[in-house]
Amino acid sequence: MAGLSVSRLVNVAINLSPLAAQRRSFGVLMVAGDSDVINGLERTRSYTDITSIATDFGLSAPEYLAAALYFSQSPKPANLMIGRWLRTATAGMLIGGILTTAEQSMVAWTAITTGSFVVSIDSVVKTLTTLNFSAQTTLNGVATVITTALAGAGTCTWNGSRFQIVSATTGVLSLVSFATATTGTDISALLKFTAALASPLVPGYAAETPSACTLALIDKSAAWYGLQFAAATMPTDDQSVDVSALIEAASPARIFGITATSTTVLDPLVTTDIASRLKTLLYKRSFVQYSANAYAVASYFGRAFSVNFAANRSTITMMYKIEPGIVAETLTETQAQTLTAKRCNVFVNYNNDTAIIQNGVMSGLAYFDEMHGLDWYQDAVQNACYNLLYTSATKIPQTEDGINQIINVISGVCNESINNGLVAGGTWNADGFGQLVRGSYLKEGYYIYSQPLSLQAQADREARKAPPIQVALKLAGAVHSIDVLVNVNR
Repeated sequence: MAGLSVSRLVNVAINLSPLAAQRRSFGVLMVAGDSDVINGLERTRSYTDITSIATDFGLSAPEYLAAALYFSQSPKPANLMIGRWLRTATAGMLIGGILTTAEQSMVAWTAITTGSFVVSIDSVVKTLTTLNFSAQTTLNGVATVITTALAGAGTCTWNGSRFQIVSATTGVLSLVSFATATTGTDISALLKFTAALASPLVPGYAAETPSACTLALIDKSAAWYGLQFAAATMPTDDQSVDVSALIEAASPARIFGITATSTTVLDPLVTTDIASRLKTLLYKRSFVQYSANAYAVASYFGRAFSVNFAANRSTITMMYKIEPGIVAETLTETQAQTLTAKRCNVFVNYNNDTAIIQNGVMSGLAYFDEMHGLDWYQDAVQNACYNLLYTSATKIPQTEDGINQIINVISGVCNESINNGLVAGGTWNADGFGQLVRGSYLKEGYYIYSQPLSLQAQADREARKAPPIQVALKLAGAVHSIDVLVNVNR
């Protein structure tokens, strides 16, 4: 129907508000292992079940054994990441594209008697010609023919879904190029080795230390929060200390778990064991568990990372929890006291036929649940304030009303921390600020104070900064021991 547009008289505009930034997860463990499954370019994989890990790594790999402990906890954590530790130098690789079912049919391959392609391995051009697949019955046989033609420069394999060529050398000079055509029957595309069809080239890598691996995993992903190693050869104590130093300073916040298998940690006269060293360094982002199982901290992480901070009364202390899959230690009283003094955790037998995690502490002066909960709180406040600015259709003014909007979103996170059990009412026993003084009772468990705008420096106002906002937070804590005094009269 012809005519004037109604928008001349009635104009309707739709503004769709942006989606708020998501909070970070504090329930994802990164297991760093040295199995030759994940290459240095891919570096990490994410998993939600043990079956997928078994398929990728097999049932005997250290990564699988740690993951099995992690997923055996109840309630079960939801996510796990596995990262590659390049403990030894690795080879350059050409990974072909995935072949469809039709492309895997041997009919097409056995018809080839003069197959050819060109590939460069370690900067040396290899021209492969007269590749005869007529006698082969499987794609593994096709790969064997190519390996023979490479004459020791590299190895071709079929992994069930794609072909790949691996250089015979390792290190930073090890590299396999994409394949190109040459005379004869070109099979570079059939192998999916061309630049258009193959995966990105995987270079060779030099061997790296555990701390270098940790840095690479930090750079690769912000999704993980906890870290442990599970490898055929585990990091030395010196290397673990180096990783702890990196984790202590890393941003965003992370936590590092170490299993101490040496009985030196039980000796009160020894001060050079890993637990003693990390305690001396006051590292609050690392924790140690003594166990005969080298991957025991995976079970510890699994229980901790099942916490849902959005749920009611969901926060926990690690004291008194159990570790399915870990054989509990039987200790003397002296040994137990030594571990406590060294701030070392242990899954230990008690004489009432129970076994529990004891002590639930970090190496520095903090409990595990405190660091876990406060890291969640910091991220929640950060995102709440960011989303206030990000999703507001107009500006947040530099007025008391505007600052009150910021205080309100911080208060919302504080109320969440009350709901999940991290924070509770109590007496404030530290220096105060605003109207808060030492000895004040925080009924709700928190107090928020903002400096009046009238006191703000002009330079800060011109820089559009909010005045300093201070929060007093009273942790709910947890009961770990009970003294009962019984007076008997007769």
